[in-house]
Amino acid sequence: QVQLVESGGGLVQAGGSLRLSCAASGRALSGYSMGWFRQAPGQERDFVAAMSWFASRTLYADSVKGRFTISRDNGENTLFLQMNSLEPEDTAVYYCAVSRAIIPRSSRDNYDYWGQGTQVTVSS
Repeated sequence: QVQLVESGGGLVQAGGSLRLSCAASGRALSGYSMGWFRQAPGQERDFVAAMSWFASRTLYADSVKGRFTISRDNGENTLFLQMNSLEPEDTAVYYCAVSRAIIPRSSRDNYDYWGQGTQVTVSS
């Protein structure tokens, strides 16, 4: 089974930046797609961004488009989320996930493996 570990979360003021990392281990992930989701207390887990592992095709939620950038280090099986111009509405636990689909998807039903999450808090 694939293991995913997120890191890089923390407290930042509005307008600031954070870079999240997701390290994958346990199985080869080449050819899969990976994504980021986020969940605020009492809320559903919402899609943030996803990408194909080899083709570099990306998909972003409208709420983060232009501010967040998803990328990967294929050799290290590591996924990144660069978050700029952060807003208080971005406050949530951010989760990394892996999908067997090659094309990035926005529905969480397409993802088979999940990390434990990392907290991102944006103060106003």
